[in-house]
Amino acid sequence: MWWHSSRLLSDGVATGSRAQPAIRIFGRWARGPLLSVMRLWRRNIQLRVVASTLLLSMAVVLVLGVVVIGQVRNGLLEAKRQTAQSQADGGFRVAREMATADDGRAGAGQAVDAATWTTDVVQQLASGGQGVFMVVALPSELSPPFAEDRGFAPRGPRVSQAVNTDLSISEEMREALDDDPETHRQYGTIVRQDGTSEAGLILGRRLTDNQGNQYQLYYLFPFGQEEKSLSLVTGTIATAGLFVVALLGAIAWLVVRQVVTPVRMAAGIAERLAAGRLQERMKVSGEDDIARLGESFNKMARNLQTQIQQLEELSRMQRRFVSDVSHELRTPLTTVRMAADVIHEARGEFDPATARSAELLLSQLDRFELLLGDLLEISRFDAGAAHLEAEPTDLRDVVHRVVEGVESLAERRGGRLLVRGDARPSVAEVDPRRIERVVRNLVVNAIEHGEGRDVVVRLAVAPDGDAVAVAVRDYGIGLRPGQADQVFSRFWRADPARARTTGGTGLGLSIALEDAHLHGGRLEAWGEHGGGAQFRLTLPTTVGGALRGSPLPLEPADSRARRMALIHI
Repeated sequence: MWWHSSRLLSDGVATGSRAQPAIRIFGRWARGPLLSVMRLWRRNIQLRVVASTLLLSMAVVLVLGVVVIGQVRNGLLEAKRQTAQSQADGGFRVAREMATADDGRAGAGQAVDAATWTTDVVQQLASGGQGVFMVVALPSELSPPFAEDRGFAPRGPRVSQAVNTDLSISEEMREALDDDPETHRQYGTIVRQDGTSEAGLILGRRLTDNQGNQYQLYYLFPFGQEEKSLSLVTGTIATAGLFVVALLGAIAWLVVRQVVTPVRMAAGIAERLAAGRLQERMKVSGEDDIARLGESFNKMARNLQTQIQQLEELSRMQRRFVSDVSHELRTPLTTVRMAADVIHEARGEFDPATARSAELLLSQLDRFELLLGDLLEISRFDAGAAHLEAEPTDLRDVVHRVVEGVESLAERRGGRLLVRGDARPSVAEVDPRRIERVVRNLVVNAIEHGEGRDVVVRLAVAPDGDAVAVAVRDYGIGLRPGQADQVFSRFWRADPARARTTGGTGLGLSIALEDAHLHGGRLEAWGEHGGGAQFRLTLPTTVGGALRGSPLPLEPADSRARRMALIHI
């Protein structure tokens, strides 16, 4: 027994395992069309309004149809019941009168036997029905058992039409008539001898025949005509309902189209305006609300075009001014630089105050020269004149050159520069000069804001070899919420009150971001106040390659948020 159960269990598991791939295949097959329909539903307001109108109208028509059909059905049944009750009462009265009249003939010796009399009664009562109803006479259980032998009781049922009395008249109703001589009513099924059937109303009463014996007289009223009338009403209501639903859907589509079409036009024109086609305008016709909306939109577009053109002109003038000033200052700066070098070399012959002034002059000239270089570089990016000279480069060499160049600065601040992940090559097609400038900016910025703590530089290559990343982590003042997006703005400083001890210009991170974009990469920042910051540079390994991710996380593993999460776990 146990092996039979195990086999059933294994067969069920195997069947389930075979069904799972089919379910997954069906899910994948249906997912595409379903997503397309959902996307169309979310983006098309006209479809939503028309579909909602159709659903609501269908619900209203369905409810009204059910109510109306129910009322019609009840009305037909009530009319049929009243007509049947009146017809049956009259027939029962005629049957009693015929029995009384035959009693008089019996006294004169002209009595008719019960079977013939019952047949005559059934035929006479059914003659006025014209097929609308049927009459059935059945013997009662209350008749004496010897009555049939004397020929006084009806022998079997008497029917006006070919009706199967055993299937049409239930035993419960026959027993009810034997128990109570009053009129009884029952809804049932009338079955004919040929096997056809239809719903109907059956009324019966227990009466006395011409011999004084009890018998049951039934009127059977089929609902054929009423069913035809109800089917006609149902079909009419269904047709009218479908027509009304289609009409409401068409009206909703037309009305919504009149409203949505201008909105779609406005959306399309807004997209083209956002793409820089500032001359686009809406077509305005009429004086209604939509026309006023179009006029307001066009007025807004004209104002935006004017302001954007003014801002573009101002931006061009500003970029040209920065570029011209930077270039024009080069010549006098070179002359001043030569004079400052002469003075600086002869500072030993000056008094201490003059010698100190010569040193300050040279340091500020260095800073001024750096600022001019950054301004010129920014002006090249703004003018779209920056060019990429890419070549296969191992980022480990770039990082080591930067670390060697600024290691003395880190030592003066009391920290160390630590390199992690340089065990394997990190080769990518990059411009070495620009990437070295980016890494130097990040490392110098980390040293400046690291509060004398260690700075960690990490390198990593994506498992598929499509991307490389360099992350610079410090443990200094960090960034407040929202500052990670502002840190790359020009001349922006996290703490304006802090002095720049390393001679920064406020343009280093902006230039680094532009260099990253020029390579098709990303430069991102993370930080927490008091917990340090991390800058991550991610580059594709080939020029023009697409970035799908970064091999290094933006938020370091030693951040306070991750440590708290591990503690809670």
